Amino acid sequence: MWSAVKRVFGKPARTKAAVSRIDRLTYAIGDVHGRNDLLKRLIEIIRLDAELEDEKPRIVLLGDYVDRGDDSAGVLDTILELEGCGWCDTQVLLGNHEEMLKRFLLDSDYGSDWVTFGGDATLASYGVTPPSPRSEPELWIEARKQLSHAMPSAHLALLRRAALHYTAGDYMFVHGGVKPGVPVDQQGAETFLWIRDEFLRSPKACDKVVVHGHSARQQVSNQSWRIGVDTGAYATGILTAVKLKETSRAFVKSKRD
Repeated sequence: MWSAVKRVFGKPARTKAAVSRIDRLTYAIGDVHGRNDLLKRLIEIIRLDAELEDEKPRIVLLGDYVDRGDDSAGVLDTILELEGCGWCDTQVLLGNHEEMLKRFLLDSDYGSDWVTFGGDATLASYGVTPPSPRSEPELWIEARKQLSHAMPSAHLALLRRAALHYTAGDYMFVHGGVKPGVPVDQQGAETFLWIRDEFLRSPKACDKVVVHGHSARQQVSNQSWRIGVDTGAYATGILTAVKLKETSRAFVKSKRD
C-alpha cells in the first residue's frame, strides 16, 4: 500500500527549484466542481501519505466545490467530514462558484446567470429542478425557496465561514489569484475570486508564492512564484493537489475509474 502511495506522489517537482518554505506539511486541493468521487479518493491518498510523513497535515481547499459536476451537495458533506476527522487540520477557501451560490440564495434574479456557470447541477444535487435561463421570474423564486429549504444549515455555515485567502510561511493560498503590484490588504473578493489573465501573465504578482485554482489547465502550473492546481476535474476526471513540505513540492492526482 505504502509503495503505491509513493508511486502516486512521485518525486518532488524538479522543473523549477522550490526555494520557498512552508511552516508545516500542507496539501492544497484544486477545484472539485461536484466531483465528490474524486475528492474522496484524493483525501484518502493524502491521508495515507501523511501517515508516511508521521506528521499531522494541513489541508487547504482552494474553492469551487459546487456546480458543473453531479454531486455538489456531497462535496460539501465530504468537506464537513474532513473538518471533523481529527487526522488533519483544514482551511476552507471561497471560490467564485460558492459566491454565485450565495448570491442566488439572496436574490433569485441571479439564477438565470448562475445556471450558465453550472448552477443547474448544484440545484439538481439538492433535489431542486433547475429552471432554464429564460424561465419566468416566478420559477426562479420558487427554485430559490426550495434550495433554501433543501440545503442543510451546516452547508450554509460552511459557505459563510470560508475565507478569501490564507497565508502560511512563504505561501499564499487563494482561489483565483491576486492583482499584481497592489498590496494584498488593499484587494477584495472581486480580485481574489475572479482575476485571471492579469494575474497569470504577470512575472510575479506579490511577495508570496501564490497557490491557486480557478484557471483550468490540463497540466499543473509549477512556477517559482505561483502554483496552479485546477486540472478541470469535472471535465477531465482528474483532481489535483500540491504537497508542500519545508522547501519541496510534489503533486498528486486522483482519477476517475
